[in-house]
Amino acid sequence: MPQTIINPVQHELLIKKSRFIACVQPMTDRAAAQKIVAQLWAQHPQAAHVCWALLAGGQSAAVDDGEPSGTAGRPMLDVLRHQDLEGVLATVVRYFGGVKLGAGGLVRAYTDSVAQALLKAEKIAIIKQRFLICTAPYALEGMIRRELESSAAVLENVAHGNDVRFEFSLADTGAQALIARLNESGHGRISWMAPDDE
Repeated sequence: MPQTIINPVQHELLIKKSRFIACVQPMTDRAAAQKIVAQLWAQHPQAAHVCWALLAGGQSAAVDDGEPSGTAGRPMLDVLRHQDLEGVLATVVRYFGGVKLGAGGLVRAYTDSVAQALLKAEKIAIIKQRFLICTAPYALEGMIRRELESSAAVLENVAHGNDVRFEFSLADTGAQALIARLNESGHGRISWMAPDDE
């Protein structure tokens, strides 16, 4: 099950006099990630590199920022993928210490920097939500409210007109079972609408 992290977490490694300052943080998309990278450059104007990797909303990125191709961004992205993360930006600011690490050393340094930061990060499962709309006669309102509550659905709106209209959301995994229970209990008197039928 995909996870994301709750708060930004930093970790710093010193390897052969080079400083690797890693940060992992929740991120919505590439544009927001690029703003963070620009801020890091402003905060660390003496840094040699600001490498980053992103997995967010179907967008991914692996940026080496001047390090040899494939030695920074891709290993960082692999760490995010390996941990089944989504909506996460990993950045590593590198201050060069004068000793070259070689391609293998760089891959290890960037991988370890991100992995160590993620060890300190608080992760939560991403639960896909489903938004549903139904209408029912007034006589069924109490039963529907009880079913929604017992299913941990979030009632977002109720409108009273000729019928009662319910708008609610719940974990996608429980949606089909709730619809089936309501249809059975409502004896076919509950009508369902697609959210875009407005």
